Order: sequence, then structure tokens, then C-alpha cells
Amino acid sequence: VIKVDSISLQQELGMTAKTPRWAIAFKFKAEQARTKLLSVDFQVGRQGTITPVANLEPVQLAGTIIKRASLYNADQMKELDIRINDYVYIEKGGEIIPKVVGIDKEVRTSDSTPLKFITHCPECDTALIRTQEEANFYCPNSKQCPPQIKGKIEHFVSRKAMNIALAGATIEQLFNAGLLKNYADFYTLKFTDVVRLARFAEKSAHKLIESIEASKQVPFPRVLYALGIRHIGDASAKTLAKKFTSLNNLMNASLEELQQTEDVGEIVAQSIKNFFSDDTNLTIIRS
Repeated sequence: VIKVDSISLQQELGMTAKTPRWAIAFKFKAEQARTKLLSVDFQVGRQGTITPVANLEPVQLAGTIIKRASLYNADQMKELDIRINDYVYIEKGGEIIPKVVGIDKEVRTSDSTPLKFITHCPECDTALIRTQEEANFYCPNSKQCPPQIKGKIEHFVSRKAMNIALAGATIEQLFNAGLLKNYADFYTLKFTDVVRLARFAEKSAHKLIESIEASKQVPFPRVLYALGIRHIGDASAKTLAKKFTSLNNLMNASLEELQQTEDVGEIVAQSIKNFFSDDTNLTIIRS
């Protein structure tokens, strides 16, 4: 790690939400492995982002066996000119997330055909959209697309948000049982609803209800982050909460007022306005 060797300059440069601005990590070249691409899946994120994921012949890389790797987006797929049965080079981004970084075209067969990015959501079959400012395609069906609904609920309960003690598998179980249609439904859950489900004993059911009750004391910045407004992360939620102090103030803020907030540009401000202009979002918040 390379650091600025002056306490006064470090204080002047300050910090982001996660890292100091006065230090930078020097990283060695990532280890690579070569393996065969078997197929490509398309995953739907909580904001509707469509991410292509490569299914690979298992290969050892940096101490683990890799079977899947990210392809990021349609532009990356096109740039790589990736095809089924290609031999690909993979590495771990940040030493953690496997990603495809290249193709061994010398061994490509003559009958291979380029992969095409999907045009409809693989979960709800809604036509995908892409704006000029974005690199990703999105499924706009945020109110009915199951992975988006479950993803928003998982985000809502996360530690930096409402910190409700729930695993992803339990959210899936509650969703499939019709007890969770959105994150507002947590606050209508009853012990008798939960305890009758498989894998829920009385102790675990009580623990969940108590955790939900405790989440009502979470401070405003974390509540704002928990809502899952597009482009609003942990740091920007804290900045907005400090300036507007309450959800009502933020909901009623003008586009100009939002853009005058630190680190909030036109796109982020419009995202906030869009979120609070949506009747479904308002219904969920007010319930």
C-alpha cells in the first residue's frame, strides 16, 4: 500500500465511505487460467440489471475451483466475440470475483457462431431496455419480476440496511409461501404465520419477529439505503439523510435541491424523483 507521508495532507484528502483517498493499493498481475466455455446464463439483479455469466469446465485458479465467471454486459460479450466451446482465459477481479478476460482464438473451430445477448428477461419474459447512459440492459418489470422482488427484500434486510436476521433461503421460503410480496410485509408478519413453515421452530420464529421489531429503531440513513433507490449507496444515503433529515423532506425535495447535494448529479437526482413518483413505492413506504 502506497500512502501520502503527511498527516496534514491525509486529513485534507479525507476518506470515501470505504477507503482513504491518501492511500492506494499496488496489485500484482492477477493469476490466469484457461478453460472451456460450456454455456452462458443470464442473471437478473435486484435493480433489473441483466448480467451474463459463463458456465465453464471446472478449473483451478488462485486456490479455488472455478465453474462460473462474469461476462459483465453485452458490450463485453461483443468485444470478446465470445462463442460456445471457446477456450477462455479467466482471472479473479480484486482476487475475488472470477471474470472472463480473453479468448484463445487459435483453437476456435470454424463452425462456431457468435453469442447474441438476450432481448427478453429470462425470468418474466419482459422486453429488456437500455438507456444511452448505461452499459447494461435492464428488465423494467420491477413490480412483478421475482428475482428483482426477492433481491430488494434481501437488500432491505442486509446488515448496512435494516439488519433483520434472515438468510436468502429463508426469504425465498417466505416469498414462495406468499408471506413476503415486498419489504413492507415484514411489519405485518406474525409469529403464527412463521412458525408453521418448514424449518421454523418456535425459537427461530421468535428470533425473526424480534429482529423485525428491533429494525424499527434503525436510524434514517440506513432506512434510506434499505429502500434500494437506484444509484443510492451507503455513502450517498448518509449524505442525503444529513441534508434532508427526514423521508418527507427528501420526498418533497425539488430536482434542483437534490442536485445541490454533495455527490448527487442529474442522473442520481432523477433516480430519486422517479422512485418517489412511483405510486407502488409510495404505497409500500406508507404501509
